[in-house]
Amino acid sequence: MKRVDLNCDMGELPEMLADGSQEALMKFVTSANVACGGHAGDEEMMRATIEQALRYGVAVGAHPGYEDREHFGRVALNLPMEEVRDSVYRQLVGLARISEECGATVVHVKPHGELYNQAARDAGIARSVADGVARWRKDVVLVGLAGSVMLEEFSAAGFRVAAEAFADRRYEKDGSLRARKFRDALLNVPEQAAEQAVRIAEGRGVLTREGTVVAVEAQTICIHGDTPGAEQILEAVRRALVGAGVEVRALQG
Repeated sequence: MKRVDLNCDMGELPEMLADGSQEALMKFVTSANVACGGHAGDEEMMRATIEQALRYGVAVGAHPGYEDREHFGRVALNLPMEEVRDSVYRQLVGLARISEECGATVVHVKPHGELYNQAARDAGIARSVADGVARWRKDVVLVGLAGSVMLEEFSAAGFRVAAEAFADRRYEKDGSLRARKFRDALLNVPEQAAEQAVRIAEGRGVLTREGTVVAVEAQTICIHGDTPGAEQILEAVRRALVGAGVEVRALQG
């Protein structure tokens, strides 16, 4: 049986905690990437998100990003490599402390936003992320874009890695994600996202907007918590995967 993890970035938006929409997402995912206070989140949000994950049996992961809350970590900061390393380490230590207090264990790390995008293209940044994680722990899974240099660097640093693909994002012909500056970057029609998720899980690749096929093999599929209609997208994706005979299970499960 084919198997895939279903992950979601969480702990980023206070309003999603307040109105219950984040907790609604927990019903469908197997892994939660918890913002570590860099691009978003704070101790209260981290704690609440981890407690929700525990209630729903969802694996807890860390989601460090550029410490730029004004731009939600989605703008390149072009920092020295040692600053990237130290920032990742600081964020992981903070989340790990709260996770331990909640009785949870952080089992994976996935960079956020532009840090993720740059690490997918730049081996030096990818190594800096890996160095920051290694300074904290090495017995975690590092998640990165399928087919990218970041997975090579993470693996070379001695980490177990998980290739990631996205159900709610369009792809370019080279396998990169379509930049958010384009209006069609998001794939937020539930049925379309579900179809893309099944294609990924079955190893059939993804379709670009031109209709060409990009080969994508992944162990984990992401739907962003702040994508409009995220709950409906996740429900449709989970239903479609199960209907296709795919086992939806956390990476460490």
